[in-house]
Amino acid sequence: MKLRNLLGPALAAVLFLAAAPVLQAKELVKVPMGWMNENETFAAWLAHERGWDKEEGLDFEVNYFNSGMDIVNATPSGSWVVAGNGAVPGVWGGLRYDTYVIAIGNDESYTNGVLVRPDSPIAKVKGWNKDFPDVLGSPETVRGKTFLCTTMSSPHMALSSWLKVLGLTDKDVVIKNMDQPQALGAFENGTGDGVALWAPHLYVGEAKGWRLAGNIKNCGQTLPIVIQADKKYADAHPEVITGFLRAYMRGIHMLKNEPAESLVPLYRRFFMDWAGQQYTPEVALKDIKTHPVFNYEEQLRLLDNSKGMSEAQQWQRYLAAFFTQLGRLTPEEYERVKNADYVTDKFMKMVKTPIPPYTK
Repeated sequence: MKLRNLLGPALAAVLFLAAAPVLQAKELVKVPMGWMNENETFAAWLAHERGWDKEEGLDFEVNYFNSGMDIVNATPSGSWVVAGNGAVPGVWGGLRYDTYVIAIGNDESYTNGVLVRPDSPIAKVKGWNKDFPDVLGSPETVRGKTFLCTTMSSPHMALSSWLKVLGLTDKDVVIKNMDQPQALGAFENGTGDGVALWAPHLYVGEAKGWRLAGNIKNCGQTLPIVIQADKKYADAHPEVITGFLRAYMRGIHMLKNEPAESLVPLYRRFFMDWAGQQYTPEVALKDIKTHPVFNYEEQLRLLDNSKGMSEAQQWQRYLAAFFTQLGRLTPEEYERVKNADYVTDKFMKMVKTPIPPYTK
């Protein structure tokens, strides 16, 4: 047999073995994330459920947190590098832990509010402030009362905004700090005169017959959910952040484009499988409909600061000023965050487009 006939198969085997590492699938990059049992988490859960994260070379770890401040305070531990959070903790993240805001999760102005019992004196007064005709309560019925609230959160913003409409501040009432499930349960058991809740806990309370005294929207404010990123990690690994955004936006586009009714079964499964919470079809549908989301083009517009402060930066500056007036931020701290420089569009602009379809 000729020597070249012997060398042929051997050489092919050597070349195959040399190429084997290249042929193997690239190892996925784990992305630890922080989320709560809220609407904005659905798109992250869905991205992992459908493998959109893997298409970007990533492996999402969708970790559960009880509150936005829990997420922010966990920043130094490295337990998350991307998170969905309220805009209020978003201010604290930018101030204390050097976190970015890289996207807007949704508009939660309709879904954070103050509930009171139907027999409460607060529920008997409507439109005390003529500029806010749908708001319940008056200074006389509210002053000195006790409210259950997750402090430094979106419901806290709702409570403080409602008090402001009535000419009051946090100092005029008693605020008991509780996690949302704890506050819901405690109020049901008779504790407190009112409770500040985010959705879907808000809807659970309304289903029990509790009255909506006011929410952020009917108190004249706008409040977004923000997507945060750890600044040090994001600057070192921009490809991970942009990959996350590309996968996440597929879920956002589904929420934006599909009829809400068609998403209810999947949405209910998300809450049951991930958060262990069973919601009725009616509550799930309401939660989808009352959380407006923003597609990729709208995200770019909201984050664009080429002509001055972006709309997203203005929202964050308002929150910083609001909580400074309440004494929750010092004037010195406000100076550090008033320009909301931690809100950036650089990662959204780096996302590879077009965003892939959510159906294949």
